[in-house]
Amino acid sequence: MSKLSVIIPAAGSGKRMGTETPKPFLKVGGKPILQHTIVNFVGLPQVSQIIIAASSENFSEVESICSSFTQKVNYFVIVEGGSERQQSIENAIQKVGDDIDLVAIHDAVRPFIRASLINKACEVAEQVGGAVIGIPSKDTIKQVDEDLIIKLTPDRASLWQAQTPQVFKTELLKKAYSAASNFVGTDDASLVERIGGTVKMIEGGPENIKITYPFDLKVAASILEGNHE
Repeated sequence: MSKLSVIIPAAGSGKRMGTETPKPFLKVGGKPILQHTIVNFVGLPQVSQIIIAASSENFSEVESICSSFTQKVNYFVIVEGGSERQQSIENAIQKVGDDIDLVAIHDAVRPFIRASLINKACEVAEQVGGAVIGIPSKDTIKQVDEDLIIKLTPDRASLWQAQTPQVFKTELLKKAYSAASNFVGTDDASLVERIGGTVKMIEGGPENIKITYPFDLKVAASILEGNHE
């Protein structure tokens, strides 16, 4: 079985949420969102390492969350995140073990990813190099200019909304980040695509939400309540 390192960038702010507390540390169902997210990876047999990139002022909170997983505490690594997500991932990659075959990158505020999808992404990444969880776009997408004038309506049939985790062979991901230089990608897959790597889309589900706005907190609480029924 391939060994998997999971990178969770958790250095984001709460600006769009309208709170001073960074989103990963807001509570849903009495626990921080980050804790709910980590639960999905702890215990998977292929996971050898979980690396969390966070702002230094939140290290104690991350340590507290990690310590709640007493049986797995030894494989947590905490690194300082950067001002941008890509920098946080780059810092975390430096801590990936030499014996790691695959790296999964997962948003700290996507707490409802299913183990079956994580496993599927790992299988596909082993085969082709990279895999991204996503869902077909249900809305028509418009491309606009700086004045918000619509210039293009792409065919929705070929458009997907990328989610996480995004899983890659370790060597391929490291190569992509090394080649990025001053290029800033919209996600990790875009960096791999840029160097010619193959990344395959895997259909996920609508429950794999990214908690970004206050309304998302209500949706998350509802999903959590449903999972416990």
